[in-house]
Amino acid sequence: MSPRGVAIPDLRERLFAAAERVVARDGAAALTSRAVTAEADCAKGVLHTHFSGLDEFVAELVLDRFARSARQAEALHTKVGQATVAENLREVVGALLDSLPPAVVGLAMTRPKAASHTRQGFQSGAPAFDAIQHAVTGYLEAEQRDGRIPADSDAAAIALALVGTTHHLLMTRGTAPDTAVTVRRLLAVLLDS
Repeated sequence: MSPRGVAIPDLRERLFAAAERVVARDGAAALTSRAVTAEADCAKGVLHTHFSGLDEFVAELVLDRFARSARQAEALHTKVGQATVAENLREVVGALLDSLPPAVVGLAMTRPKAASHTRQGFQSGAPAFDAIQHAVTGYLEAEQRDGRIPADSDAAAIALALVGTTHHLLMTRGTAPDTAVTVRRLLAVLLDS
């Protein structure tokens, strides 16, 4: 419920978006449950009503954003034969890179309870890089059948290289060179174009 007693639609997403704004504006150190609820214009205790604490909240934010990226990757099958293969893959990579602010990734990795909860989520089947890799492999195989990439291309290896590099870029954003250029160069090598 909001401070006025009216149900808040999709409170979870509202809190997640508020956390991302707090981190983007004020840095990871400013992320507190009070800062999140103030940014979301919710009652102070609402975060703790839905999550056991800030660590679980951060982990659930990361799991949610990976699941969203996996859904976007799964939608690649609808793009077979459209645009170029490289453009379609760049879109998925861009969505994954935009899915999580680097500071939130850092929080999820450096807060032991958040890291543990995130790992448990992945071990329980929450979509992660493996789901994205599987979707990219399926997309590339479909493009092979359509003749848009060579039949002798190793779709699984291309997907692994692309998703592995994307993981690296996600974890090193801020210190890595221009990611768009890196992704473009990688796809040119992987797709031999």
